[in-house]
Amino acid sequence: MLGRVLIGWAACAGLAHAGSLTAMLERLAPGANPRVLALAASAMTCAERHGQPGADRLAVIDYSLPSTRRRLWVFDLSQPQLLFKEWVAHGRATGANEAEHFSNVPDSHESSLGLFRTLHSYHGHDGYALRLKGLEPGINSNAYSRAIVIHGAQYATPAFIHRVGRLGRSLGCPAVRPAVVKPLINSLKNGQYVFAYYPKPSWIKHSRYLHCDGAPAPRLLASTP
Repeated sequence: MLGRVLIGWAACAGLAHAGSLTAMLERLAPGANPRVLALAASAMTCAERHGQPGADRLAVIDYSLPSTRRRLWVFDLSQPQLLFKEWVAHGRATGANEAEHFSNVPDSHESSLGLFRTLHSYHGHDGYALRLKGLEPGINSNAYSRAIVIHGAQYATPAFIHRVGRLGRSLGCPAVRPAVVKPLINSLKNGQYVFAYYPKPSWIKHSRYLHCDGAPAPRLLASTP
């Protein structure tokens, strides 16, 4: 599956040639930061190399962008095609328009970084939602118990940005606009990958999926606002 798509991978965090997953993502999302896409591809590849099942879909969230920008991309790797490019809210304690703080701590109301697997969809307090399992101990491993889920919210819409000057904020969940929540969740449920990025030094230094087989730490970067 993914192994057939990838044709070589330099030190897991490096840039690969035109046949690689990184190059594919760049072609599908030319407006995204290419190094964020490279890190997402690296993390996913590393996870599969170390026993995680393969997947056909990958979502990338770039929290270094302000909430007023579309900073969520959902890729179909089997077609391949870009399925969604969307606004996504962060936690109320993570920041206002600009994200700054991230946590794995219950009741922190902060978003979490790193690599996640998607679980099942369900109907809950916020309507149709998607459970996430954090794969990185100490970084996002409490996502399930914290009920960090993808769900829809009226505060994650362009209309809210027009009124307030930024998106509203969640309790730590990556919330999207209600108009796309059902097809977006259906594209990602049941064992796909989600990668959430921000240039947080402690995560970059210690993430098991950004140091695949002892590869050096990638350079910190922030996307252009």
